[in-house]
Amino acid sequence: MNKVLLIIQREYLTRVRKRSFIAMIFVVPGLILVMGFVIALVAKNSDKLTGMQAINVIDESGNFISKFHNTENIRFKPGGQSLEALKAITKHDENLLILSIPADYEKKNNVKVFSKKKTSLIVTGEIEKQMNEIAINNGMLKHHIDPDILRSIKSNISVNAVEVTDTGTKDANVGANMGVGIAGAILIYLSLFIYGAQVMRGVIEEKTSRIIEVIISSVKPFQLMLGKIIGVGLVGLTQFGAWIVLSVISTKIAGQAFSSPQGSMMSFLAILQTIPLGYILACFLFYFLSGYLLYSALFAAVGSAVDSETETQQFMFPITLPLLFTYILSVSVLFRAPDSALAVWLSMIPFTSPVAMMVRIPFGVPGWQLAISMGLMIAGFLFTTWVASRIYRVGVLMYGKKVSFKELSKWFFYKE
Repeated sequence: MNKVLLIIQREYLTRVRKRSFIAMIFVVPGLILVMGFVIALVAKNSDKLTGMQAINVIDESGNFISKFHNTENIRFKPGGQSLEALKAITKHDENLLILSIPADYEKKNNVKVFSKKKTSLIVTGEIEKQMNEIAINNGMLKHHIDPDILRSIKSNISVNAVEVTDTGTKDANVGANMGVGIAGAILIYLSLFIYGAQVMRGVIEEKTSRIIEVIISSVKPFQLMLGKIIGVGLVGLTQFGAWIVLSVISTKIAGQAFSSPQGSMMSFLAILQTIPLGYILACFLFYFLSGYLLYSALFAAVGSAVDSETETQQFMFPITLPLLFTYILSVSVLFRAPDSALAVWLSMIPFTSPVAMMVRIPFGVPGWQLAISMGLMIAGFLFTTWVASRIYRVGVLMYGKKVSFKELSKWFFYKE
């Protein structure tokens, strides 16, 4: 055990003493803060992202030409020429577009926009929006309905989700919970890759420099693998701890410095206070550690089986595929249905649960499901560590041999 502690100490101190590690502790929270301001600024001024676009309208239906209205970056004007003549002009002008509306415009894909470059979604979206509004108005007039009366009685209902608890009711903050869930899933996904890859690279470097032969003469391969995994894991915990503390401090300072009490930053901080961040943080640390132990043991086995990082691809893909699959589902589907059968099953399987469960936790997970998931995670990383250690003990001393999955299975059954 003393030898494992020495390996942990070496792996930890070697990495945290690097200037790049110390610099990243301060750089990442600053970048997150700056990115938050930039995203908010860009979202607020998204209409100004494209330059001025002139759209020549050829309206064979006669229903739209006089009813388009200009916006900050789009100018509508009658075509004045034939479609073919305008196409010839457009070949020499990137900012000129042609909107062709045939008489049978209601048929699918009959309305077309021609341009030299690919048209942005902002422009096509604005055209669709205005054409639909005009078509609806024309339809109402056709059926003798006054559009102004209909607009005056148009409602703008918004639904506020409220959660019923034992102590009363509280705002469910669905949007904030969704944001926290997706952010947690992305952080887990990235951290498992980053720190798992660090373990794999460390094994490859020591193997290729033959230092590992000297180390193996003093400790068992399993002790070396365990010490390396725990040491790099502690580096990750240190980095995450520093990022969380600095992010909270910098966000509060920025909120007080740049926002009024009713400003967006103060509103964001007020919403965060309604979310059980302590509970979410504790779950994040558990799934980060257990997921990291599960995947980094497999990464260490891969590192021991190859002689260079370029040879790792054939083994990395099957290992990382479940994680990638869950990540894509999490940011596209799971956050919309966190209690669906798919989400529940993915949050139980050890290879997918670190990402899937982080999406579900902010929405509230039943205690028994969380207990089963955590129990399976512990069993999962114990099993994968045992499997990986049997491959590692042979592979770490193999040189110059092309390894296949069949060869790995042989290593697994080698006797001590």
